[in-house]
Amino acid sequence: MTRPSRTPAQDDLCSLRAIQVVDLLKRKDISPLDLVESSIKRIEAVDTGINALPMRRFEQAREEAKRISYDLEIQNPRSLHGLPIAVKDYNDVAGTPTTYGSPIFRDHIPKRSDATVQKLQNNGAIVMAKSNVPEWAGGNTFNPVYGATRNPWNLNLSVGGSSGGSSAALASGQVWLATGNDLGGSLRTPASFNGIVGLRPTPGLVPRAKRLHASDLLWVEGPMGRCVEDVALMLCAGAGHMPDDPLSFEGDGVLLSELLLKTTLPQRVAFSKDLGEVAIEPEIARICESSLQKLSAMGTEITGDIPDFRGVMEGFQTLRALLLAVMMQPIIEEHSDLIAPEIIDNIERGFKLDVHDIIKAEQIRAGIFHAMMAFFETHDFLICPAASVEPFPVEDRYVKEINGQTCKTYIDWFSITFLITMTACPTVCIPCGFTQSGLPVGIQIVGKPRGEAQLLSFARQFEESLGIYTRLPVQPNKLET
Repeated sequence: MTRPSRTPAQDDLCSLRAIQVVDLLKRKDISPLDLVESSIKRIEAVDTGINALPMRRFEQAREEAKRISYDLEIQNPRSLHGLPIAVKDYNDVAGTPTTYGSPIFRDHIPKRSDATVQKLQNNGAIVMAKSNVPEWAGGNTFNPVYGATRNPWNLNLSVGGSSGGSSAALASGQVWLATGNDLGGSLRTPASFNGIVGLRPTPGLVPRAKRLHASDLLWVEGPMGRCVEDVALMLCAGAGHMPDDPLSFEGDGVLLSELLLKTTLPQRVAFSKDLGEVAIEPEIARICESSLQKLSAMGTEITGDIPDFRGVMEGFQTLRALLLAVMMQPIIEEHSDLIAPEIIDNIERGFKLDVHDIIKAEQIRAGIFHAMMAFFETHDFLICPAASVEPFPVEDRYVKEINGQTCKTYIDWFSITFLITMTACPTVCIPCGFTQSGLPVGIQIVGKPRGEAQLLSFARQFEESLGIYTRLPVQPNKLET
């Protein structure tokens, strides 16, 4: 870890990584209130054009910062020591609205934080604001409650979704860490679009809210940051069992100290530009493949021997529709006129499934999991792009065509991520390059189940070789007229 040579002024704190400011907190060189004030100043300076953090709790954050006890937090190896974070608006923070981007819940204020947020608060996180989301689900962050979130690399473009507000807030330096969640790529796509790091962990490692389907393996909660070390730091604070999530487990081995000790490069990885199944823009494929040259030069063998993903796209579409129908049935029965049409179409598809559709989808899910386990007998990691396209105009609801191929549904354009969702394997997205127009491109690294320490250790080494994280935070580009 690189430590600052001096204690930075408040104006400089937002430019530091989370791992650096937590180190300053541990050394008493700064206070949690210093960080809160720095975050407030940055949010007020840049978020008008981005709209990443529309629900702010500045006064509560100030009060919480004053109550942080150094003596108590220093005894907790998982503590964030009063570090300000952003929380996605699909998660509950006590006393702060949770809208899900829907006018139905515009005035919904939960009385308690959900399991994901409570675990972080128990370990010294201070919530600065709620981050913007698409209405219920989707790959472009806009909704009828708070409007659209714009990409800080180019304010005319989308941040992706659904963790778009979290990603934009991180890329522009408004907070040091942020929560995300991921069903079909909701954490990885915006990480790619904004040039930050996002981890989709093993199901159960990060506890989920009780409103979610208790036995579902598709939806996970995960940490987001500006570099791999920061994501590892947040994972340490956010992992563990909570009573609201029966799948959650302690994961005691996921400690930052353990992660940093693992420096061995993988012997053999596989790369695919499209997993044999999806459309991808040629420039994205080229950038991702070119990034592996550094890895190859360090001695890692790179093959094209990937598992067979045939049928996995259809299987995911079925299981996603089923999950949305389970979660949304009471709401759609009462408020269908207040829900986006593409969401209604997907929920209604879930209602129309027959038992044979579900059996086939579950067979496909089991098949790709076992295929991945066989793959890991000969390879350490699977690598592929994290998005098939570069950020698109924010006014477009979704991508309708990729490299001349028409997308059949509003989620087809991020199938490169939801194919990986079906494997149940932990996956990290790191930035690997830039398009000719200067937009970030991300790459997915897929590891073995419960292998987060090995996955993040490799990702950190790969990240260091690319050197892109040093460009963050970015100053938002002016909106063109």
